[in-house]
Amino acid sequence: MSQRTASSREQKPTPPCLQRVGAILWPSFFVAGVVTMVFFAYVDPEALQHMTFPSLKLSRELGYTLGFFLIWLATASASLFTWILLRPSRQVQRGFRSGNKP
Repeated sequence: MSQRTASSREQKPTPPCLQRVGAILWPSFFVAGVVTMVFFAYVDPEALQHMTFPSLKLSRELGYTLGFFLIWLATASASLFTWILLRPSRQVQRGFRSGNKP
């Protein structure tokens, strides 16, 4: 038991900046995965490519990949904007610095 408590004391806490990045990217990654599956269950990437960019030769796999990353970018942006809007007004007025406390 003493080893367990000693090892828990040695663990460094996660930096707040890393926690913020994880709190923004992880939920957006999960939602992007779900939305991509639902979207491409109804839409074929090759058919979409023929309607939008007929001159480009894109494979189906590249269509899935581009679709996922575009959806992830959109959901990550939404998470980032939500985080910005939820900050206390004092932080917004003086600018964000990791050492500032509300």
